[in-house]
Amino acid sequence: MPRVLSLLFLLCLSVNAHADSYITRLLNKPVPGGVAVVNLGASSQAPKASYQGKPVLVIKEQATWLAIVGIPLAVKPGTQQISSAGRNLSFTVGPKQYPEQRITLKNTQQVNPNPANLKRIEGELAEQISAYRTFSPNTPSNVLLDKPVNGPLSSKFGVRRFFNGEERNPHSGLDFAVPAGTPVKTPAAGKVILIGNYFFNGKTVFVDHGQGFISMFCHLSKIDVNVGQPLARGAVVGKVGATGRATGPHMHWNISLNDARVDPAIFIGAFQP
Repeated sequence: MPRVLSLLFLLCLSVNAHADSYITRLLNKPVPGGVAVVNLGASSQAPKASYQGKPVLVIKEQATWLAIVGIPLAVKPGTQQISSAGRNLSFTVGPKQYPEQRITLKNTQQVNPNPANLKRIEGELAEQISAYRTFSPNTPSNVLLDKPVNGPLSSKFGVRRFFNGEERNPHSGLDFAVPAGTPVKTPAAGKVILIGNYFFNGKTVFVDHGQGFISMFCHLSKIDVNVGQPLARGAVVGKVGATGRATGPHMHWNISLNDARVDPAIFIGAFQP
């Protein structure tokens, strides 16, 4: 009997250790605009998983495979499911309230663009959505990311934004208050998949870290990389600027998982519930 109790105790320790695993503690923030870590179990080969019809990042921690699921801001609190190996696995999305931000722009075209600018914006949006939907087979070098710049946050993820009193899309990344010309560094190894000079985002760089894990940096004053260029962690992609729809120099950084823009603060240990 004592031996059985000892075995049960060790089993409980093992289960608790996994439930409190490093990746789960770091990334499991299942709210709109957050991340869910879903246990896929043990397998000799990497399983595949999908959420809302899109492939999901899968990584291995010790003997267990984990799906790292990006949750779109538009998802309502409640039960969600991913698909993997012919089964549906559930996770629960909790509530989160995001603050409001009101911004005044002198250039009214950046609030209500004319038809010519709207046509340009539509083409640029399609190009960027295609980049966000890139899904390369490479496993990310790391999921605990470096900050692309060292500086205080000036605007958090998910903020409801009103430009000249009119509501537009919520803030899809983090803004860092740093001077123009500050070098912007990639927070993990990856490959440049898109660069451009866009109506809203200004000079922009997309970096693929692997399996739909994408960084986007925008409002740059200068781009220092080329499409297809491999990057080591910490490589400079460009310089901070105020191009596009920006009221002043700052660093804007997006993170996307399975084509869902999620809070980059999760990946630098700065998430606030």
